[in-house]
Amino acid sequence: MYCDFFGLTTSPFRVTPDTSLFYAGGEREALLNAIVYAISHGDGMVKVVGEVGSGKTMLTRMLEKKLPESVTIIYLPNPSLAAKDLVFAIGHELGLALDQSQTKTHALVAIQKRLLEIHADNQRVVVFIDEAQCMPLDTLEELRLLTNLETETDKLLQLVLFGQPELDEHLSHPSVRQIKERIIHNLYLKPFSEAEISEYLAFRLHKTGYNRSSLFSRSALKSLAKYSDGLPRRLSILADKSLLAAYAEQSRTVSASHVHIAQGDHQPGALSAHKGAAKTMVKISAVFAVLLIILCISLES
Repeated sequence: MYCDFFGLTTSPFRVTPDTSLFYAGGEREALLNAIVYAISHGDGMVKVVGEVGSGKTMLTRMLEKKLPESVTIIYLPNPSLAAKDLVFAIGHELGLALDQSQTKTHALVAIQKRLLEIHADNQRVVVFIDEAQCMPLDTLEELRLLTNLETETDKLLQLVLFGQPELDEHLSHPSVRQIKERIIHNLYLKPFSEAEISEYLAFRLHKTGYNRSSLFSRSALKSLAKYSDGLPRRLSILADKSLLAAYAEQSRTVSASHVHIAQGDHQPGALSAHKGAAKTMVKISAVFAVLLIILCISLES
């Protein structure tokens, strides 16, 4: 709703992982290249750890684009699978008609046969496991057995674990020490610094058509750094709401007060101490109401 006002072609701070808005700073590009290198050279297991909202999902989307066509990606969004279910889930993704009545050993033999066929065609298979910190310990141990599938020179199946910092604690358990030792690369998605926050905002604004002077004031940037902790998702949500607050006041610049309002809306209860915030929030609510009326009229017509 504020796009026309600020001269934008689309919203710059959508939280959905739009790869056209991938910001290469904050060591993201280097980390992306490190994963691509590890997969391309058959380096076994890779672990990527980052706080909630640090950009792990965006990273997987970029990997899907950047990895060569010779790499087949299996994406497992549900890490809470039991050990046997994990094996059958991978087999299903490989196109195998496995029956749950079959034993896990039978499934592993079928998977190995299929992986050897893929390897013979000069293809690689990599499994992305999201939210790996939620994976049961016996399922983690099952991953170790899967890494045993190999030829004399190559791993038949590579694994990339994406998780929150709790994953490191999970892997410190004595029962899974062997899988921990098989992780070749331990990578970390660090939060943005204040300078990187400024670059991130400017980059996304530029990509969505903004070509005027700095939209966020210096004090607004400091406030965004404080409230977001440098985490991209939280930063995007606050930046989006800050733009909305500025739009409600018809301000061409986002100030610290607009960020405070955005933070108050993001965390109810934090708003009352800010002078004039309630008045601005009424304006924002009015904007939403007008848009809702327009939408209803459009649907009726």
